[in-house]
Amino acid sequence: MREKKTMHRQSTIAAAVLLSLSLPALAQEAPKPAPAKADELERVVVTGIRASLQKALDSKRQADAIVDVVTAEDVGKFPATNVAEAITIIPGVTIDKAFGQGEKVSILGTDPALNRTLLNGQAVASGDWFFSEQQGRTFNYSLLAPQLVAKVEVYKSSEARLDEGSVGGTVNIVTRKPLDLRGLTLSGSASYLYNDRTEVGKPTISGTAGWRNEAGTFGVLLSAQRSDERIRRDGVESYGTVRGSAYITGVGGSPNSITSTSTNWAVDPPVEMPPSCVGSCRTTLLANPDAIAPNSISAHYFDQTRKRDTLSLALQARPHKNLDIEFNALDVKAKYDNITHSMFAHNGNPWNSLRTLTDLTVDGGVITKASFRNALTIYDLINRRAEVDTNSYDVKATWKDAGWFASAHVGTSKATGGTDRQVYGSFLNKANYSFDLTGSVPTLNFSGFQTDAVVDVPAHAAAAKPGSPFSDPNAFRLDGGNPNPWHTNPPNANNWQPGWAGNIVAKPSSDDEKYLQLDFGLQFDSPIYQVRFGVKRREHTTSQTMSGVSLNAVKGYGDLSAAQFSPHSVPDNYLAGFGNVGDLSKRFMIDGWALADYINSGKWLAPWQTMPQPSTFNDPSFASNTWAVEEKINAGYVQADFTHESLRGNFGVRLVETQSDSRGWACTVNVNPCPATGYGATSVKKKYRNALPSLNLAYDLSSKVVLRASASKVVARPNYGDMSSYLWIGDSTLSGGGGNPDLDPYKATNLDASAEWYFASNSILAGTIFHKKVSNYILWTTRKEIHYNQNQQRNTEYDVSRPSNSGTATVKGFSLAYQTTFGNGLGILANYTYADATTGTGARLPFNSKHQVSLSPFYENDRWNARATYSQRSKYYTQADRGNFLVTDGHESLDASLNFKITPQLSVGLDGMNLLDSEYRSYAEVPGVANTEKLVRGIYRTGRRYMASLRYTY
Repeated sequence: MREKKTMHRQSTIAAAVLLSLSLPALAQEAPKPAPAKADELERVVVTGIRASLQKALDSKRQADAIVDVVTAEDVGKFPATNVAEAITIIPGVTIDKAFGQGEKVSILGTDPALNRTLLNGQAVASGDWFFSEQQGRTFNYSLLAPQLVAKVEVYKSSEARLDEGSVGGTVNIVTRKPLDLRGLTLSGSASYLYNDRTEVGKPTISGTAGWRNEAGTFGVLLSAQRSDERIRRDGVESYGTVRGSAYITGVGGSPNSITSTSTNWAVDPPVEMPPSCVGSCRTTLLANPDAIAPNSISAHYFDQTRKRDTLSLALQARPHKNLDIEFNALDVKAKYDNITHSMFAHNGNPWNSLRTLTDLTVDGGVITKASFRNALTIYDLINRRAEVDTNSYDVKATWKDAGWFASAHVGTSKATGGTDRQVYGSFLNKANYSFDLTGSVPTLNFSGFQTDAVVDVPAHAAAAKPGSPFSDPNAFRLDGGNPNPWHTNPPNANNWQPGWAGNIVAKPSSDDEKYLQLDFGLQFDSPIYQVRFGVKRREHTTSQTMSGVSLNAVKGYGDLSAAQFSPHSVPDNYLAGFGNVGDLSKRFMIDGWALADYINSGKWLAPWQTMPQPSTFNDPSFASNTWAVEEKINAGYVQADFTHESLRGNFGVRLVETQSDSRGWACTVNVNPCPATGYGATSVKKKYRNALPSLNLAYDLSSKVVLRASASKVVARPNYGDMSSYLWIGDSTLSGGGGNPDLDPYKATNLDASAEWYFASNSILAGTIFHKKVSNYILWTTRKEIHYNQNQQRNTEYDVSRPSNSGTATVKGFSLAYQTTFGNGLGILANYTYADATTGTGARLPFNSKHQVSLSPFYENDRWNARATYSQRSKYYTQADRGNFLVTDGHESLDASLNFKITPQLSVGLDGMNLLDSEYRSYAEVPGVANTEKLVRGIYRTGRRYMASLRYTY
């Protein structure tokens, strides 16, 4: 067999170490002759930061494609508590931290949905705990224990042998293999993780035991981890926006602030009150009908306990020198129970607030200040039990002989997730208040509120008690409905219209994939030294089911006040770091589990009511959120690997056929609301074929410089949820979102080029340029749709956001990377990426930050090592929602670690994460509005995290 030219390999020992630690998992890698003898490998010990960085550089240098690698520093020590956060040191990789930890990865300025994450070269099923998320193709990185990981490979250019489905890049997470061990290996760690916002610490324990026989023909590796963490997210939120025209004319026939009168029922006899917006208020409002205001101002409190048990087993055998058999099993059981307390002034509510505006100030197209009399306030408490269970089983057998190889890879991966049970209670009040958006954070201030917590359709003219209802649990009451006809008492089955006080909902999801892959290769003594080809069959099903009941409460029975559920003050550090927020930080909370017990018990029922039974067809929103997407994918490839003098690389083509079936439910009768018997099954089927050629070139310009170029056609399929028929709508905000089963896949032509200068040991200076031309790009747009409104008991017009294919898009830019050691144990990694994304229509592309930078200095000697990682990304658009484009502001993060080696086997460490307590801020971007950054949709902080660890390795 022709031996590949290796001018770029400076160290025989380094190359041998790389080969000994390499864990091939994608379609069969080209066999490479070992440049060192086995007895030499036994004397090599690689530990610490510098060894980890050197292994990563060796992997990058030897690759034929454009690849970056992060490796474990030591056995059982990956350089972060979250794998997604560890790879931010790679140029062009950014993460989204909506809940304070990296859960979604973007590569080279593309949407996380356009990047694939593989585990040992295969897809791993992934569930999501977040109730509002629809199932996507992104991997939930919070599920994966970093102790399992040996290295992470990020492929930025495609090869025919790689699974299709990525436009930005492919992340391959490689776990440890038993035959890479040296005899008996034991490692373990005990950690204590503390969050300074929750002021709670939780333990994490992990252990790994591995063994390989002396002959190197059999090995076993068992890893287990139990982690526990308390998360709290404080925030200021707004649910959508409202225009000045809504206060002028109302929405859907609702009252308004210009012409509608109101009745003061607080006096006897009742007095008719004039419209609320008069004088300068009327003049300003009529002059600015297109001015935008937040639909609400909310004090947000999110509390979650995350528990994760991870167990993995790897078996590897070589019963014959030519045969290698691997078995990998992974079981993850995670709980994400959470409670959300949202207490807000709902100034945009059509029937309770649009007629209450008394004053306003407009600046740059935004209503930056406004006052309201007797407008709606709400305390929503949502209690959710959520679990995510993932199981993956994988078997691979490889036969290598002189001049050829063959392998078979079969496996299955299944995940269940979602919310097992949501209990939602909604408490109402009316109050006088004003908001102010002129500062860095919205403020809300109260001047009075109702004391009896009764929210009648004809609102009271003025509040009866001075101060803020946010501090008085007696002021908020579950909605007990209204008499019909008006003022008929006492309530009974014939004269009372129950209120909507919340719901009980379950929304479990399932993700399942089975695969069979066969690969074959032939080696030659020629410039084309290997030709390999293979076929793969994948069957994937993702589904979601929603069922539940609404709480139709009656006054005097189910309209309890918040004071009856163990009210207590928020922690002293609530909204710490936010600055002046007015009365938002002065609020109470109740016992969410006590409310859940009350609702589940049925004690809220009136004597003539019976406990409703959960069903998918109890509510149109339940039926429209029940769906399944099935995909069957057949793929085949052929790839040639070549080397000639200083030039090496590969070329090939991948042929793919995709069949999809999007199933759901739709009402088949012309009745609103749709009766339970009126639903019929729907199905939208699609079938398409793609030919995906690729070319990768690497040229060793000198012993220290490598030039690379690649070209490929790629395809990425839409998110499963986007392909579904799901729909959610907000009856009070008249907005919503849904899927689109008619979506076509993304297609792209990718061009990449790079230059790498390995100017010293453990050092590189590299630059990469990239250009991605994407067709069938999917963007979210908002349109008007008619749906049944439960609150109003009639059809209503909603602003509904849905995905659609929106023509072409281009993502282009460059990245720079620098890594070196200065001597005396000091070193640094630094990178910068510029990514410019445009569309043919001028729309924004999701998750594209123009600028991203990462800086990671480190120090290491025989006993000590220290490392810090600072990263920053510029603002990025996420999606269209409730008629607006949502933008997440630029943010930065800082993590650091310090470790001391007590003995060669025992070390102690301290890690600090989110040391800046970084602010996560999103706002609504409205075309033509200059002051749009004032339209805050969410400002969050999650606290600094500190972890002390004791690690042992044998």
